[in-house]
Amino acid sequence: AIERRANQLAHYLRARGVGPDVVVGLCAERSIEMVVALLAILKAGGAYLPLDPGLPPDRLAYMLADARAPVLIIQDTLADLLPESEAVTVRLDADWPLIANCPTTAPDSTVAPDNLAYVIYTSGSTGRPKGVMNAHRGIVNRIAWMQDAYRLTPADRVLQKTPFGFDVSVWEFFWPLAFGATLVIARPGGHQEPAYLAELIERAGVTITHFVPSMLQAFLEAADLSRCHTLRDTMCSGEALPVETQDRFLQQLPGRLHNLYGPTEAAVDVSAWACRLEPDATKVPIGRPIHNIALHVLDRRLEPVPVGVAGELYIGGVGVARGYLGRPGLTAERFVPSPFASGERLYRTGDLARWRPDGALDYLDRIDHQVKIRGFRIELGEIEAALLAHAEIEQAAVIARDDAGDRRLVAYVVGRGAAAPQPAALRAHLQRTLPDYMLPAAFVRLDHLPLSPNGKLDRKALPAPDLGAGVAAGYVAPRTEAEAVLAGIWGEVLGVDGVGVEDNFFELGGDSIRSLRIVSRAKAAFDVILTPRDVLTARTVFALAELVEEKVLLEFERVASGDGNHNL
Repeated sequence: AIERRANQLAHYLRARGVGPDVVVGLCAERSIEMVVALLAILKAGGAYLPLDPGLPPDRLAYMLADARAPVLIIQDTLADLLPESEAVTVRLDADWPLIANCPTTAPDSTVAPDNLAYVIYTSGSTGRPKGVMNAHRGIVNRIAWMQDAYRLTPADRVLQKTPFGFDVSVWEFFWPLAFGATLVIARPGGHQEPAYLAELIERAGVTITHFVPSMLQAFLEAADLSRCHTLRDTMCSGEALPVETQDRFLQQLPGRLHNLYGPTEAAVDVSAWACRLEPDATKVPIGRPIHNIALHVLDRRLEPVPVGVAGELYIGGVGVARGYLGRPGLTAERFVPSPFASGERLYRTGDLARWRPDGALDYLDRIDHQVKIRGFRIELGEIEAALLAHAEIEQAAVIARDDAGDRRLVAYVVGRGAAAPQPAALRAHLQRTLPDYMLPAAFVRLDHLPLSPNGKLDRKALPAPDLGAGVAAGYVAPRTEAEAVLAGIWGEVLGVDGVGVEDNFFELGGDSIRSLRIVSRAKAAFDVILTPRDVLTARTVFALAELVEEKVLLEFERVASGDGNHNL
């Protein structure tokens, strides 16, 4: 049924001008309809542009306009999310009676290996996200390598839970579909709910899944791991995998753990490492190159450095993207001629790495102002540009601080002629254009930014934020047992003393990963099931305590009525 529907939609798109190198925007929640649309765009010969409905509407509108996508596919329920544009809009529900008249056979393909397969936007240092153009050659190589390395069979079940605006989703969708395994689709938002994911893994018999390391750590803390007995291979990528997280997985979950590495600019992943317990290990390697990929650790003169010496990591081979959509200057800066093979290009990752004596790579750090937080690639310059767009901000700097193993974004602002706006106002300003994962956990207002002797910003001199500053001036003490327990949990998770029941979760440095930890501790304390969305929506101890008390009351009434189902 999916194949027939995808073929019909592909013919419908062809009639509207979709073909090789034509970018088609897709705005949809994770669903069967999303899978049909993705297949249809590729069958029509086009390249898909994921427009995640969880992003701010202004950001979605920018991406659609910047990509100059002539066709937009959208679910009817999301039609109001995007402004009017010149794109031909195809509504998956309202237009289906017309689409259903198209042939159910696949259209003839005219796509060549170097034609575009997808365009995914990443954070941009100039203040605007940039579209990475990936060709069929690169992603086909990546998926073929994965099949050779991990051997899917019809008995396997691959969990698709990564938002489709991130490139891990590409193999989650197309690897099982290409090799006859079952694709298991998580519900929208489900990728942030450990209890739901564990239940889904057990119910669907999932054998292959992926986690960003920070989410894996939260999953290990919060989920019922006994439900994950069917797992065969778990992939980790998106940020550095801590040794502690690796070891905990290998000791508590079945199957193998693999640490993968790769930027969006090189068809998802370019290296892989089979994780293992190693006494006294301080790093988890990112491994060795996958098929048809060349990795080079080079100095500033593009000369190879010796084993054990840090250098910038460059990527060559068939996985290298075509470049940035509509950004020839930036493309030339990041995709450079290879000194090792005439006519070939290398992608400058900006990552520091070193070769190990065993031939594997260690990831060390970044050499620029790009950071990875919870698997999201963030250009700090984009956040700074968004802050400077506020009429009352004269100067701004953003850094990522590592505190007690947690990485948080911290913004430093100088007001224009007066004190800078309050953190709540700044957060609201940023939310209009930036996704949630790019919002700073703390805002520090300064009279001036610290400068080095040569007049440049001295990032190392920026002061540590006082996360307790987010505690409301009018402290309101807990009044019920639920409020007291939750205030204690918030204090532990957020590292803040004296949390009041009206203090704002975000102003105390809260984010999605910390909401997972609160959910885990709340379940242990109250034996109720909350979701991260509950925490993020409630925002205060008072509101969350009311929700907990409602759930406890519902459970009491359910038990009293003789209903044995205790799932909240």
